[in-house]
Amino acid sequence: MENIKSYVQQHKDRFINELIELLKIPSVSADTAYSQDVIDTAEAVKESLSKAGCDLVEICDTPGYPIIYGEKIIDPNLPTVLVYGHYDVQPPDPIELWTSPPFEPVIKKTEIHPEGAIFARGACDDKGQMYMHVKALEYMVQTNNLPCNVKFMIEGEEEVGSASLAWFVERNQEKLKNDVILISDTGMISNQQPSITTGLRGLSYVEVEVTGPNRDLHSGLYGGAVANPINVLAKMIASMHDEDNHITIPGFYDKVQELSAEERAEMAKAPFSLEKYKKALDLNDVYGEKGYVTNERNSIRPTLDVNGIWGGYQGEGAKTVIASKAFAKISMRLVPNQDWHEITELFTKHFLSIAPAGVTVKVTPHHGGQGYVTPIDSIGYQAANKAYTETFGVPAIPVRSGGSIPIVALFEKELKSKTILMGFGLDSDAIHSPNEHFGIFNYLKGIETIPLFYKYFVELSK
Repeated sequence: MENIKSYVQQHKDRFINELIELLKIPSVSADTAYSQDVIDTAEAVKESLSKAGCDLVEICDTPGYPIIYGEKIIDPNLPTVLVYGHYDVQPPDPIELWTSPPFEPVIKKTEIHPEGAIFARGACDDKGQMYMHVKALEYMVQTNNLPCNVKFMIEGEEEVGSASLAWFVERNQEKLKNDVILISDTGMISNQQPSITTGLRGLSYVEVEVTGPNRDLHSGLYGGAVANPINVLAKMIASMHDEDNHITIPGFYDKVQELSAEERAEMAKAPFSLEKYKKALDLNDVYGEKGYVTNERNSIRPTLDVNGIWGGYQGEGAKTVIASKAFAKISMRLVPNQDWHEITELFTKHFLSIAPAGVTVKVTPHHGGQGYVTPIDSIGYQAANKAYTETFGVPAIPVRSGGSIPIVALFEKELKSKTILMGFGLDSDAIHSPNEHFGIFNYLKGIETIPLFYKYFVELSK
């Protein structure tokens, strides 16, 4: 694969322009107003896989948004790599905080990305990273460098829980049969130091509702005499962490696996500057569970965070009202061994138990998933490490991510395959936030590195 660098350089403008066209389609799966855009994106992904060299590409109907399946089978006796990605994106809100429209991609130079970065919703999560694999396939097919079979499974509901993906996987195990699963939906330490994500946190996502009086009340006539649902909700949420920022739900930590001092020491080898971290976020200090450093708090420890809270009057000016209802959306990131169904039940039981008289409480579970850890002695991990080492000049560092990709545990359960997480994004790429972006360097470096994974995976599998 000596000519891969020259191939990428020769076609880089086209690679960039193709991604920009894909990013223009607002495939927001959480909002039904964008339903046709999500469908249009599925069609675009299907077309790109066909042009890249797949012999079979189909749009597979599901109870929700379709899944694009593609394959290039060169020899059934050779290993098969299954590539997973998603074509849906997060809502762009708040729109006013974007420096350019979220679905009008532009390339801007930044301090971290002097070569430029594409600013658009979905640039890094996950259209840009998914599309690296499409272009990597194109290179391998066009230059006769594809060393094994490859299958693609690209879904449109990752940002809303992947319910249809589980349905699809359970019904298509033979179609999806593989030797390793390859995903680029994570990040790396820096453009100088690659890393491979070896652990993911699980997720439990719930919505809570606190109801007081049967209607909104005048805060002068009724204030102090009836429970205010917003005040009550705020107190209930505040009570879920103690003074050491330890989550107070009974049984929450029962199955949390404590890492050994040796494992924590290995994690600490990853380069990290607390001062740069605070500066990047404009913070005067960090905050979290006592007894753990920042890189442990956001990876190997479980969390509970309020993702949204509302109730009462929110318009311009003043309205003296006690709201009838208050709401919050809460996510809990979980570590391996914590079962998300069990955690959801523990949360629900506890939240109902701490509700004071004068209000009623409802908990609505949304979605969730299990955590995941992949061994670093596997052939897949070793192949990825060799690929990164060749393109970056230094070995990758194994890291555990604070994020969740619930379907990874599903894949292992249903397809009996290990997943390798080859991410090329950076923490600063603002995924899920205004001004999301993906570096041109990262995008092209991914296209350059992925074919080497195939090469080394086949070599190590012999």
